[in-house]
Order: sequence, then C-alpha cells, then structure tokens
Amino acid sequence: MMADQLQSALKQDWRYLPNRRVIIGDGYADQPYLLKTDDGAWLCCVTVSGKTEGAADQHVQTLRSLDQGRTWAPPVRVEPNEGLENSYAVMLKTSTGRIFLFYNHNTDNVREILSHDRKQTFQRVDSLGHYVFRYSDDHGKSWSAKRYEIPVREFACDRDNVYGGKIRFFWNVGKPFFRNGTAYVTLHKIGQMGNGFYQQSEGVLLASRNLDTEPDPEKIVWDTLPDGDIGLRAPKGGGLIAEEQNCVVLSDGSICCSYRGIDGYGVEAYSRDGGHSFEVPHWKLHYDGSPLKHPRACNTVWKYAPGKYIYWFHNHGGPFIPPLVKTPGPNHESPYSGRNPAWLCGGTEVQTPNGLELRWGNPKILLYDTNPDTRMSYPDFLEDDGHFFVTETEKTTAGVHEIPKDFLDSLFQDSHTLLVSLPATDNVFPPALSPSQAFSFQFTLKQDLPGIWALFSKPDGSRCELGMTPERQLFLRWLTPQKSIIFRSERLPAPLHDAQFTLDPLPSILSFYANGRFCDGGTELQYGWLRFPRELLSSLFSSSITLSPTLVTKLELFR
Repeated sequence: MMADQLQSALKQDWRYLPNRRVIIGDGYADQPYLLKTDDGAWLCCVTVSGKTEGAADQHVQTLRSLDQGRTWAPPVRVEPNEGLENSYAVMLKTSTGRIFLFYNHNTDNVREILSHDRKQTFQRVDSLGHYVFRYSDDHGKSWSAKRYEIPVREFACDRDNVYGGKIRFFWNVGKPFFRNGTAYVTLHKIGQMGNGFYQQSEGVLLASRNLDTEPDPEKIVWDTLPDGDIGLRAPKGGGLIAEEQNCVVLSDGSICCSYRGIDGYGVEAYSRDGGHSFEVPHWKLHYDGSPLKHPRACNTVWKYAPGKYIYWFHNHGGPFIPPLVKTPGPNHESPYSGRNPAWLCGGTEVQTPNGLELRWGNPKILLYDTNPDTRMSYPDFLEDDGHFFVTETEKTTAGVHEIPKDFLDSLFQDSHTLLVSLPATDNVFPPALSPSQAFSFQFTLKQDLPGIWALFSKPDGSRCELGMTPERQLFLRWLTPQKSIIFRSERLPAPLHDAQFTLDPLPSILSFYANGRFCDGGTELQYGWLRFPRELLSSLFSSSITLSPTLVTKLELFR
C-alpha cells in the first residue's frame, strides 16, 4: 500500500488505536475505568500526573460524559491539592446509586523507601500507605468531604517486608463487584520492593457484607480474604509475582480470579465459598488444555453474555519472557514490554468436578498501533444501550473505543466469508481483495507431508510459497527480486488435516492455525503471530496460483 492509501485505511479501521475517543491525555494517565451512573452519564476515574508515573503530583480525577465518551466535562479532583500521592482508583455503584471510589493514599507522607535487600532506595511512593475510599451521592459530580480507611488485615508478606509491616505496600487495578449482596474489592499486596519495582506480590479480596445497605460509611464492615495469611500467588513452580487480580462471578456463584505473573502465562484461581478459600492457581487454558501465553501486563476477564466471557491479553509469552528487568542498554528486555496488539478471546463455562471453570477459544486482534513499542493496557469494558465499549491507556492518553457487536459475537463462532474454493487442479487468479482487509488461506490436506502447498507467482519474478517444512512447521516465504523472507510456526504434532494462514495488512500481522487451533509458538517461540512488511503483499495480489495436487485437496480463501 502507498502511504496515503495506508493512512486512509487506518482512519477507517475501528481497531486502530489513534481512532479512539480521547478521555484525557496530558502527561501520565492510567486506569481509565467506567461505570454508568443512575442519571445516565458515564463516570470515568483515572490516575493522572503532569509528569510521569509515580511522580509526586500523581492523583485521582473523575470525569463525566453525557454522549458515550465523545466529550467529557472538566475533571474533578478527588483529593484536595495536598501534595500526597493518591492513585489507582476503582469504582463500585450500589443499589441506591451511591458510588464508592477506592484508591491508594500516601497518608503518612512517606518520601523514600528501601528495597527488600536494603541496597537501594526508591523515591516513587505511590504504591504504599493506606487503602481508602470516598463516595458520591450526586452521580460523581462531587465526592464526600471525608476520606475513609479500609482496615486491611496483615498477611505474612506484610510482616516479612523490609519494614516489618509498619509500612504496607499495595495497589489495585481490579474492578469491584457484588456477589450475593457482598461487595468485593481486590488488592495486590507487595511483599518485596526491588528488581522490577515490585519483586514479590500476591492478591487478596476486601469483602463487605453491608456496604450496599449501610448508609453510614463509618459502620461499613470489612473482611480480608482468603482466610489465613497467604494470598493468591503464582502456580506451583512459578515466580514470586502474582498481581493485578480481577474477578468475575460465574453462573454457579464461583469467583474466577485472573491475574498476571512473570512466567509467561495468564493465571487464574477459583473460589467456591465467596473468597474464603481458593483452589490451587493454574494457567489459563485453551479448550484443548494448553495454557494461554501472556507477559507481565494487565490481563482481565469481563462477562459478555450469560455463560460467555471475553479475555483481554497480549497473546505471547511462555518461558521466553524475562522474569526480571535487565539493566537498560542496546538489547534491553523487559517483562513489561509487548503490549501491542491487544487481543481478545471468547470463553465459555465448562463443568469440572469442583464447579464451573472458563475455557478459551482462538484470539482475535482487538486494538493495535503501527508502532510496535506502544504499550496499551489497563482496559475496561462497558455495555450501554446495546453498544459495547473498551477503554485503554498507553500511560499518556486514556481513550475509549466502540467495539462492533459482530466482532464480539465472532469470538464464539467461526464466522468468516468464503470468497473462493479452489480444487487442487486449478491454476487461477485470486478474486479481488482490498489490500487493507484481513484474509485467510485455508488448506484441506490430502496428505500430512511437508512441501510447498501453494505457489503464488508473478511475471516480475516475485513469488510467495505456503506449506510445511520437514520439521513440521507451517511456513510462508516471500521472494522478490530484492529480498527473501520466511516466517515459520512452531513444530506441529501429527496428524495435520487442515491449516490456515491469516494475513492482517493494517497491523501487519501473520497468524498460523493448525486443525482449527491458533498456533501460539508453543515452547519453541515467544510469538506464534509475526509482523510482516506490508509491501510484500503485492506478491499475492493478481498472482497466478499453483497448488500441489498430491498434498492439497483444496484451497479456500476467506475474509
């Protein structure tokens, strides 16, 4: 695509990050979370700073919108301009319409902290202090004059921190929820500060049985769950990081808690007794039982419809993710990298001996930016009058995107349009395709053997080959007079009945599928999907197709 064609196509793609409706963006903006108030407005809470994350001026603001995020009223500062960091807010609306806003507050004005090994100090002090709330009875137009503290029970990781629990470290990104009349707020306790800033972490729930019914905030009662003094940690054999817990309640009342680690996979744990205990945590699972890859980034599950859920994640990881932050340099790697694109999976409830659990299907790209280093994260999901929206931030600009319902529905079904089906004996030209539209080549195999299944060739000598290597890797090879590039999947088990190659030109993403299953790289590759140069697509359009009659029964082209 020419540059002007590309820009025009990007402007028409709802998935393209800059097409968002901007909420706020001036310096640092994080965790733009939404709820719909009882007067019909959207209310957004967001943590902001005029500088960077963790700066001394960091504070919580709320904004209201009356037109589904197209415009926003001036922000309201939740705390007075007192010079004390307040951060990482989440909201919960009660049955009376009262809105609670929960957040970190550096009440004791701590200015410096030690690492766990006492070898370094941090001046960033936004993840410590006291967990507090204010409330609003006017739909978020103003907040209570008084701040109220939630008593959080001490756990072993608090007692064992560098200050013996006299200073507590924590934050929260998980949205509060109700279950059987009890309100729950997640909290991420930090036991050690050090490499990667948070060096050890685990999750808890703060539960209140009377928040929804008690008008006097002084009389709200809180419990810290689970029972005991150890929170939700990584699966057995995993690292010390288990944080950014967020929860959904399943149809049988089970609480499914999702969170991130540093082992390269999304984590989940289930409670069957209202959070008092949790089953042993495990990796999030595809329907075939394989784990879903994910780096050290926020991953969250939302309920979409009865029995149906959607999962925001970044679809790469495994043992290749560096567990700790390395010294910055030319080859700097970070477990916090790789947040573009953002992907969605559709999941449904499955019955297990202990109760319902979630299993996940193939992923699809939700949002992307043309700059691979963009780090979009901390999303929220809202349904309003039959329309669906997600928020996100790349830490400077917070925005909202409307998501087509057809796209969300497609996560739960194989919905694509067949353009043409080619028998193996034909040499034909492919039908006209828009160079900006995603499309897929799907092969039905006659024999599960390596070789070139399809050859696309042009008179100028450029060509494209699709097939399987002797090592059982799907491959796509571009050859032009100027360059040759090959992309491969992980090694695939036998038998292979069908395979699919999907090219998405605007984010420049190539994906492989084997027997209907998305190829995520397995234990061989961090990424199953790959970025390709857009200009190589010209070798496909208006090309002659030659299929292998001994290996392929047919080739179908989908969009």
